[in-house]
Amino acid sequence: MTSQVRARIGSAVGLHARPVSVFTRAVRATGIAVTISKDECEVVNAASPLLVMSLGIHFGDEVTLTSDAPDADETLASLAELLSTELDVPS
Repeated sequence: MTSQVRARIGSAVGLHARPVSVFTRAVRATGIAVTISKDECEVVNAASPLLVMSLGIHFGDEVTLTSDAPDADETLASLAELLSTELDVPS
């Protein structure tokens, strides 16, 4: 069964450089395959920084996270919550 969740981007700079790095690291840490799409046009691997940046995601945009992994609902909800926060903070 496919799990899907929508998220609104909370980072002021959108998903560029540092925010993408934080997000894709979190995706890889889940150990499941996750895709991300904007406007349900192009669907890319959410663990790939370059592919995620290629979507041109800006502050306030809505994206869709999808996974076919069993019991992915909670994981996707957690990733969606992460995307709704400000990820462009110095580490």
